[in-house]
Amino acid sequence: MARKLVKTLQDRIDAAMASLAVWFMDAWTIVERSWRRPLSRLALRLKYAFYPLLACAALGWLGWDWTHQRSLDAAENSIFDTVIQWRPIEPRPSGKTVVVEIDDCSIDYFSNRGQGGWPWPRQRHADLLDMLDRAGVRAAGIDVLFLDALREDPDGDAVLDAMASGGDGRFVFASKRQDPAFDADAPLRASQLPGAFRNDANAQAPGPRVMVLLPYGEAMAKHSALTNVSRGQDGVLRDVPLSEDVGGGWSLPTLPLRLAMLLQRRPGSAYPAEIRVNWREHSRMPYVSAANLLEGKQVCVDKAGEKRPDLKDAVVLVGYTASGISDSKPTPVNPAMPGVEVWAEATDALLHAGGIKVPPTSFKYLLAALLVMLTTYAFWRGEPHEDVDPIFVAINIALLAAAFVGLTYFGAFLDIFASIGFVSLCFGFCRLYSGVQRGRAVGNNDYRDEYDPRRHPWLVMARLRFIANPELDAFAAVRGKREYRRLLRRQLYAGGEAVMIEGIVERKSWLHEILDDLIVLVWEGTDEAAAMALAKRELDQLFASLNDGDLPLDAHGRVMICVSAAEIDDDNDDSVRGERVRLRELLGRDLNATDEWPLTADNRVYDATRPGATIAQTGNRGDTGCETPTD
Repeated sequence: MARKLVKTLQDRIDAAMASLAVWFMDAWTIVERSWRRPLSRLALRLKYAFYPLLACAALGWLGWDWTHQRSLDAAENSIFDTVIQWRPIEPRPSGKTVVVEIDDCSIDYFSNRGQGGWPWPRQRHADLLDMLDRAGVRAAGIDVLFLDALREDPDGDAVLDAMASGGDGRFVFASKRQDPAFDADAPLRASQLPGAFRNDANAQAPGPRVMVLLPYGEAMAKHSALTNVSRGQDGVLRDVPLSEDVGGGWSLPTLPLRLAMLLQRRPGSAYPAEIRVNWREHSRMPYVSAANLLEGKQVCVDKAGEKRPDLKDAVVLVGYTASGISDSKPTPVNPAMPGVEVWAEATDALLHAGGIKVPPTSFKYLLAALLVMLTTYAFWRGEPHEDVDPIFVAINIALLAAAFVGLTYFGAFLDIFASIGFVSLCFGFCRLYSGVQRGRAVGNNDYRDEYDPRRHPWLVMARLRFIANPELDAFAAVRGKREYRRLLRRQLYAGGEAVMIEGIVERKSWLHEILDDLIVLVWEGTDEAAAMALAKRELDQLFASLNDGDLPLDAHGRVMICVSAAEIDDDNDDSVRGERVRLRELLGRDLNATDEWPLTADNRVYDATRPGATIAQTGNRGDTGCETPTD
């Protein structure tokens, strides 16, 4: 009893779902036809001009975006953040650049001993530099601003400046570039500022006035560098500036560049204006707590229990990471990375060739333009979608794989993601328009009116079969066959009146190979003469198309045709069988007929007085051929 109730319930659910499916598909058909048929009528007017028009519009937008907002470039930056986090392998730092952090523990340690909190006295900073000097560091960048001398501690100020002088340039101190609006009141000109270099060989000294806040001490000011950074439009720091153009052909170095100029003995003009750091999320820079260094023992637990790094011959960046005073900056891997770590990452990348190599911004625009032109050209040629789709997907996968491999193993970021996204949008428009063209060509009634035998009772069917030239090699034969199919589609997609029955079986069916050479074209007409005339005109056009390109029909093969015509419904069914010649019978006779003849420039001579007349080839056809089915 329970099983019967379950079966009854299941039957009712099945019936309800079947009814809902029919209702939905009928309603959805109305929705689809509401936009597909207008697009089909538009496609009949534009034909293949749509693709060059789309290419011109896409290229025009790329040109406008390049000269205005560069949104394609901004989108690429956001994608970069995701890619750098998704890469399977993260590069490790060189280990020769170390961060000495003034962290919470260091501040609390001296505060708890009654030696004051933050800010530290200048003497303690001098002691820190002395410990670095004793440890044998190659150079140190101090990301702490010492703008004003302290009246209450003149001795400490003097000791710190003396350490800067004794370091002979190995200690580089932080300075700050002010807003250009204050330049008019600046006491110094560009060439007089520490580390200034020409970015233009024709630059004249002393250059324009530039407002820069320098450290208070003479030696500290002499060995200082900017610590200004510029972020992307979204506020994320991806490219660390190495210098700032202050006008007049002069630039000022930032902290990493000043250290690199000192250690590598190269002019500032030999370096780029910015560097994209190979940002790391898991393998961080070597850290050592400032209190540990000052006390000569471990009074603070180093980050994650890391082993204390060796400072001999290392390059050190000193800065604060303590909460509340840390100059944090958002980066692709850390929304609040301490500023000193940012400078350390840039310094390590600059000294050890660890930066990410990024092509110029124009690269992505040129790539997008090239891919747009190739995509629209492929559709304009009438390439079959079953070939274009996998090629497009394969190219995108190859480009994406190259971007990931380049970033992971070679430190090179191919900024192609936004370009691929833009081209994919254009590809979608091409596929949509091509689908509209194909939908009409194959008779999909979402794109064209249904066949009405009362309005057009006569149908003409032409079976086309391609025979490759036996003298050609296998590759040339396949190429010729492909060109024949492409040109045929192109003619029909451009607005021909024929309806194409392209696939007798599925593309990957085991019978496809032996039936792939058959295509059936169908024309409709109010009478036999009109249908025949229409078929002749389009078959003549097909012959002209096949012989107009670089692969003429006679060079790569022949197209054999067989034509049948019948009146599908004459509204006279007074016999047992009826006088209607059904569509399936017409199709069957056209496919089964053995007589066929080559496609030529003039494919029929129509004689309206001859009963059952069909397309007849001029010349040597004789009386053979594919006869019109009659009752």
